[in-house]
Amino acid sequence: MAHEKNTSHDEVDQLMRNAQLRDELEPFFDEAIGRVNVREFSTVKENEFLASMLAWERAPVVPIGEWFEPPLALPHPEEFAHDADGEAALHQLLWETIYKLYDKRIVLDFTDHLSDRQLYCLVYRDILPSQEKKLEVADSYLHWDCCDGANDSETWLRFYASDKERHDWAAENDHPVPPRQPLPFPRRLPRRSL
Repeated sequence: MAHEKNTSHDEVDQLMRNAQLRDELEPFFDEAIGRVNVREFSTVKENEFLASMLAWERAPVVPIGEWFEPPLALPHPEEFAHDADGEAALHQLLWETIYKLYDKRIVLDFTDHLSDRQLYCLVYRDILPSQEKKLEVADSYLHWDCCDGANDSETWLRFYASDKERHDWAAENDHPVPPRQPLPFPRRLPRRSL
């Protein structure tokens, strides 16, 4: 009997939390909330979904470099000489930066076609100044696509596309598919699945 009371109490708590989350989300209401089908989700799962939506709506938009204390600022890439010592220093700082980004739940995807200097430049020029939602949710990762297959289909097809993606692209476009090539700069970056 005590177990039934606890279960009932938990269900009531979940329903009250659900109502609270829906009230807090009302100013942000759009079609995404209407897509939550209570028949498909348990109340607990629905509450997790609504809480993640609320966290997204409330998250500040901040340049990624300012997600750090103190803000993460890198030396200009040209401050590293184009000799062995300069490349070694750039490599070391790049990897320190990759792990700092991962600590803030930022994952770099599709980097293996870029040299260390090219990837460093991308982090310096594009990632750190990028205005993004800073979510404080443990399982929320920002995946940064370092290939940009939408604007650079040749690189995507050459290095990353699956056979099916290459076939589909060829069927949709009037251009030959570039030959597949091995990744020139394979890396083992910290990963988190999408």
